[in-house]
Order: sequence, then C-alpha cells, then structure tokens
Amino acid sequence: MDPVFIVVMGVSGTGKSTLGAALAEALEFPYVDGDDLHPRSNVDKMAAGQPLTDADREPWLRTIRNTAERIAAERQIEMGRREQGEADGAASGFKGAPGVVIACSALKKEYRDVLRGGGAIRTYFVFIEGTREVLMDRMTKRSGHFMKATMLDSQLKTLEDPRDEPGVVVVSVEDATAVQVEKAIEGL
Repeated sequence: MDPVFIVVMGVSGTGKSTLGAALAEALEFPYVDGDDLHPRSNVDKMAAGQPLTDADREPWLRTIRNTAERIAAERQIEMGRREQGEADGAASGFKGAPGVVIACSALKKEYRDVLRGGGAIRTYFVFIEGTREVLMDRMTKRSGHFMKATMLDSQLKTLEDPRDEPGVVVVSVEDATAVQVEKAIEGL
C-alpha cells in the first residue's frame, strides 16, 4: 500500500492537535504536532504576538514534509516485515497503511503545495473550519499555548480556503471530535 500523509489544518484554535491525535489513533498512524517542529525563532516570534512571514514558514513546512516522508518510509519498511493482509480495514482503506498524521496550520495554497511535495507519498488535508467568534472563544479559554488569541485575525486574513483543491476534506470546529474523525475518514 502506498504511504499516506494526512495534514490536519486550520487556523489556531480549531483543535488541530486534538483531531490529529484522534484521527491518527483511528487509522493506526503515528501522530506529530507540527507546532513541535517549529524552530525556536518561530515560537519566540509568535509568543511575542508577531505573525510569521513566508520566509519564517518555508523551512518549517519542509521539515514537516521531510518528517512525514521519513515516518512513512519507516512504517513501510516495518510493514514489509509483516505478513501481507495483516493490517487492513477502515472504510477509507488507510487503516494500518504506512502513513502519518501531522497537525499544521497550512493556511495558504503555496504552503500546502510545499507539504504535498513531489508526490512520493499521497497527501491529504483535513480542514477544520469555524467562525471567528467560535474560534476566539476557544482560544481565550485555553492556556499554555504560544499562539496568542490576538493573532487569530491575522491567521483568518491569511487563510486561503482549500476546499476546491484535490484531496481536501472539510469538518466543522463545532462538531465533536468523534464526529470530525468519522467525517474525515469518510471523506478520505
């Protein structure tokens, strides 16, 4: 089975980490939070309330893509050691495949194109959408995250709606995580 890379995307406050981890568990994929792959300079900049530039994001996006390719390749080797047919299942056909789920804002098409890479692994996006009001409410209630609630408007302004791009599934921020997972798997 071909390797699979699923990006759970959206602006800050949508629940990318929560959905990413739940989707990865449902598909038996490893999960990586893209925020953990930011260089320290990006984290410091966002913590200071400064939006990232495209130049700040480019190496981070390449790191995410490289991480996805590395993990998928490792899983493919591991699965090659198992007997054929041992890991198959979910309606999407991805369960148990050599794949990975990574949460990443991926706000612009050009960022998503970097994440798509050269086609070495099939890349899909699960876009979590929500209204500014709902997102602001969610962000003001969370603590311990480097992204400040004041950055939401900047992210919403930057967001280029991905729904017309290939390999994109849209879920609502207002749905329960289990419903989001179900809709994502059905759409993949």
